[in-house]
Amino acid sequence: MTEFQDFPKMPRWSRKVIVTEKIDGTNAQIFIGEDGEFLTGSRTRWITPEQDNYGFSAWAHQNKEELMKLGPGRHFGEWWGAGIQRRYGLEQKVFSLFNVSRWTPETLPACCSVVPILFQGSMDDLNVSLLLSKLEQFGSVAAPGFNDPEGIVIYHVAGGFGFKKTIKKDEVPKSFQQAA
Repeated sequence: MTEFQDFPKMPRWSRKVIVTEKIDGTNAQIFIGEDGEFLTGSRTRWITPEQDNYGFSAWAHQNKEELMKLGPGRHFGEWWGAGIQRRYGLEQKVFSLFNVSRWTPETLPACCSVVPILFQGSMDDLNVSLLLSKLEQFGSVAAPGFNDPEGIVIYHVAGGFGFKKTIKKDEVPKSFQQAA
């Protein structure tokens, strides 16, 4: 007999969302095992200082002692700045963690930052057009003075998932933008 599959629960729309600036760099992760294992990854694979992604793994291994303060788990973020995507007018690279609810200035390793929060509140009160307009008008919050920010990420807390919205070419899939 075919196994029964229940319909998944749906989160309510009118719940908390956290909107952050979408930084245009390259996705990166640090994995710290319960046993102290230390791994680095890109969006799609494990990387090493020898087989790196824009120098992230080499940087992470150089800062391993400080990064171990992140504690066990997977720590996702954006590796961005000098030589990566939009570059943001920076002369160095920065690792900005995504989980803005977890990190405070007291708990954040000194070598990391977090993506800037642009809005926290109910999904009902979210004005996406206004947030994008402010970014377009005033520039990046992550890199003040940089006037070509990419967009926003809307994280629905109850649902546990995010959406991205870009200022330019939002209707065009990224795979088509790179081919053009």
